[in-house]
Amino acid sequence: EKGLSAAAKKADRVAAEGVVYAAADAAKKVGAIIEVNSETDFVAKNADFNAFVAQCAQIIMEQNPVDVDALLACKTENGMTVEELLREKILVIGENLKIRRFVREEGTLATYIHAGGKIGVMVKFDVSDGIADKAEFVECGHDVAMQIAAINPGYLKREEVPSAVVEEEKKVLEAQIQNDEKLKNKPAQVIEKMVAGRVEKFYKENCLVDQAFVKDGNMNVAQYVAKVAKDLGGKIASFVRFEKGEGIEKKADDFASEVASMVK
Repeated sequence: EKGLSAAAKKADRVAAEGVVYAAADAAKKVGAIIEVNSETDFVAKNADFNAFVAQCAQIIMEQNPVDVDALLACKTENGMTVEELLREKILVIGENLKIRRFVREEGTLATYIHAGGKIGVMVKFDVSDGIADKAEFVECGHDVAMQIAAINPGYLKREEVPSAVVEEEKKVLEAQIQNDEKLKNKPAQVIEKMVAGRVEKFYKENCLVDQAFVKDGNMNVAQYVAKVAKDLGGKIASFVRFEKGEGIEKKADDFASEVASMVK
């Protein structure tokens, strides 16, 4: 009853902090990435909170819930549901806590967590069984996951970029050229080539496999993966990148005004 009451009282509070966590079971070929939010960054350093997040990821891997509501209904080892356990954490920690989202994948996976849970990445590879356990490929998976965390590509490859996005990019580039006194009077075919060149640059900046590899700028990510997997073949199939609190509207606190009002 206390847990229910505490959760209800804190439900309207904005929870935009917390952690992103990612884990994979290489033997079972399954992995999960999850974001659980709290009100303050202090909770992200709480060992009990982090143990709860890791427990949720393990349940996702084992029980395969379809969405957050299904995850909340899953049973834990002690017989409690995840929702009941979450209420217990809210009561003990004293903040609004929310399981925001998760993704579960099956296959050959690599995961990476950056800055104590600020960013989490899970990458799926299409490779043969013989290569998945090799140290070189494990390092490759880690490198690719780190690249995704650092550079934040919007797409895996250029074929995935919606045509509407490309057309919008072209319109922006054409408008920029028309507003440039040195460029706008150039022949149409020259402008067309300039636009094509800038679209190509857009692909190289926003598509993972076309991005310059951060550890070796002389090759792109696709070439790096192909080099590592050249004996048995292999490629990146998909990836998921979660950044803590992205898209959540945070309350802008004016600390000075708050203190002044308390003094008054």
